[in-house]
Amino acid sequence: MTQWHWVRHGPTHEKNFVGWRDVPADLSNTDQISRLGSYLPQAAYVLSSDLIRASDTAKAIQGTRQNLGVFADIREFNFGAWDGLHFSEVAERDPDLSRQFWEQPGDLAAPDGESWNAVANRVGQFVDKMNALHPNNVFIAVAHIGVIMTQIQRASGSTAYQAMGHVIDNLSVTDMEFDGQNWRMGRINHRP
Repeated sequence: MTQWHWVRHGPTHEKNFVGWRDVPADLSNTDQISRLGSYLPQAAYVLSSDLIRASDTAKAIQGTRQNLGVFADIREFNFGAWDGLHFSEVAERDPDLSRQFWEQPGDLAAPDGESWNAVANRVGQFVDKMNALHPNNVFIAVAHIGVIMTQIQRASGSTAYQAMGHVIDNLSVTDMEFDGQNWRMGRINHRP
């Protein structure tokens, strides 16, 4: 059995779209980070997105666990022209597309950005590769809300729209297992 513990990075305090922009996480809540690090299995591989908000969070919770590195394949959605804009600015700029992007996730993408299906495919291929390289192991993957939601869809067998309905708080853990053929969904958005 291969276990995945997806951790959403620390808060950024951004009020605008943040995809591939490299903004730092606020890791000042050391009590919460300590509880998170204590909750996660010690015998695990730690890996993260290559964006600093995720990689710094991974370093903060790593402890004595083995670090596999940082990977662009588990970056947040590329929001293209929307990155850095407030939600109201996106709605004004692209009223129909911005509504459909959330209501009908699939092949729709922000201008110069990625669709749900593109991100789910990118992350899914990465997870499959890690499962093949390290079968029957435990992974702690520090990533982003969109990335985690694509894996909820995969493990739960839900639709993309249903997966997007989950709350994924900063520094929360979402668990799933892979037995070599099937996924099983565990706890979603657990806050130790």
